[in-house]
Amino acid sequence: MKNVRKFVGMLLALVMVFSMTAGAFAAENVTITAPAGSTRTYDVYQIFTGDLSGNVLSNVKWGENGTGKAGEAVAKEALDALTAVNSLSDTAKLTEIKKYVDLESTAIGTVSAEHSLDVAPGYYLIKDNGPVNDTEAYSLYIVQVVGPTTISPKTGTTTSQKKVKDTNDSVADSTTGWQDSADYDIDDAVPFQLKATIAQDYNNYKIYKLTFHDKEGAGLTFNKGSVKVYIDDKEITSGFEVVESPSDDDTFEVRFADLKQIASVQAGSVIRVEYTSTLNEKAEIGAEGNKNTMHITYSNNPNDEQGSENGKTPEDTVIVFTYKTVVNKVTENPDYDKSKDSNNDGIDDAGHEKYIPLKGAGFTLYKKDSSGKYAVVGDELKDTDMTTFEWKGLDDGDYKLVETTTPAGYNTIADIEFTIRADHQIKSDNPELTSLTGGDIFTGTVENGTLEADVINNTGSTLPSTGGMGTTIFYVLGGILVVGAVVLLVARKRMNDEK
Repeated sequence: MKNVRKFVGMLLALVMVFSMTAGAFAAENVTITAPAGSTRTYDVYQIFTGDLSGNVLSNVKWGENGTGKAGEAVAKEALDALTAVNSLSDTAKLTEIKKYVDLESTAIGTVSAEHSLDVAPGYYLIKDNGPVNDTEAYSLYIVQVVGPTTISPKTGTTTSQKKVKDTNDSVADSTTGWQDSADYDIDDAVPFQLKATIAQDYNNYKIYKLTFHDKEGAGLTFNKGSVKVYIDDKEITSGFEVVESPSDDDTFEVRFADLKQIASVQAGSVIRVEYTSTLNEKAEIGAEGNKNTMHITYSNNPNDEQGSENGKTPEDTVIVFTYKTVVNKVTENPDYDKSKDSNNDGIDDAGHEKYIPLKGAGFTLYKKDSSGKYAVVGDELKDTDMTTFEWKGLDDGDYKLVETTTPAGYNTIADIEFTIRADHQIKSDNPELTSLTGGDIFTGTVENGTLEADVINNTGSTLPSTGGMGTTIFYVLGGILVVGAVVLLVARKRMNDEK
C-alpha cells in the first residue's frame, strides 16, 4: 500500500510538471525571419495575441499595436467581422483588417535578413520598408496568424523599353523592326516606340498611376499629333493625356491618371506608345548622334490608396544618326613638278601641291528612291568663290553628284554615283556608330560623320589651227572686192547721167 501511494505521488508530480511544461510551450515566443539575401527591412505590428493551435488563435487579446487596450479580450463581433472576409481578395481583406491596427504607433520590432524577431503567438501585420530598386514595388501588407514565420513578400516588377525603326529610302521594303539605332535624312519623320509592362501585383492596387517620360535632343522635333496608344495591341483614344514641355525638362509625357479606369488593363498588360519626331537642322552629325531617352514612373506601393508613391524604371536610350558629304573642287597645279615630288605625297620639293582649289563650279546632289528614280537633295550649291560644297543631314542610300555649273575653260566632270553605307549597333543599351563608307570616291570618318572627296576638273583643250596668214588674206581680198564694186557702181551712174 505504501508503494502504491508513492507511485501515485510520483505520477501526480509528473502530471504537474507536464502541465507546467505544456503551459510554458504554449507561452513560448515564435520567430519571424526575412528571406536570406534580402536587402529590405520589415516593421512588425502586433494586432492580437492569443493561444495558437495550428492556424487557430484562441483566447484572443489586443496586442501592442491594436486599436483596443493591450491585454484586454477582443470582442466577438470584431473577430466575426474578420472571419467573414476570409474568402475575399487580399486588398479587400486589408480594408477590414486595417480597422484593428494602429499604423501610426511604434512597431514592436523590425526584421531583416541579418536580424530576426521573437514575438508572442498572435496576429501580426508586416510592413515592407524597402529599399525599392528600379522596376520594383513595395509588398502589400502581410497579415497572418504567426507561428514560426519567414516573410514571403508579394511584389511585382514593372518594366519599360524604347525603340526606333530604320528605313533605307533607296531600297524597297527596307523598313526594319524596332531596334536601338537608326539613320535618317534631315526633314524625315522618325518612328519611335515606348513600352511599359504592368507588374504582376497590379490587382493589389486601388489606384495605379503611370507616366511615360520622353526626352529628345535638339535635333529632333516631336510631332504631338502622331501619338497613338495601345493596350495589348488594341488602340485606345481616352484614359490618358499627352503633355508637351512639362516642368521636369522632358520633351513630352503620356500620363495615365489611373489605369484602373481602363477595363482592359490587367497584370502583365503591355502599354505601347508610338509616335514620330522630325530630324531637324539642329541635328548632330556623326557618332554623337541624336539621342532620345525615356523612362516611366508608376505607382509602387499597393498600401497607398492614393497611388501617389512612384517607382521609376531605368532610362533607355535610342540614337538616330545622320551624315554629311563634303566635295572639294580642285584642279591640277601648273607649278607642281611631279619629277621633284621625292616623297610621292602630292607636294613637290618646292612646296607646290599637285591640286589647288578651283572656283566657279556648282553642284547638285540627287538621291535615288526605292523605284530607282533620282530626286534633288536641296538646291544647287553655287557661289563665285566657293570651292568646298557640303550637304548636311544625309541618310544611308544611293546618291548621284552632278556638276551643274562648270568653271569657264574647264571640262564638265561625269556624274558621280556613290552609296553611303553605315553600320551602327541595333541591339545595344549604348548604341554606337561603328563604320561609315562612301564607295571608292568618298572617304568616311565615323567621329564627325563626314564623307569627303576631292573632285578634279581638267582644263579644256586649245585645238590646233593651220594656214597662218590665210585668214588675213581672205579679209583683205574681201575688202578690195567690196571697194571695187562701189567704184564700178559710181562709174556706171556717171555714164548714164552724161547720156
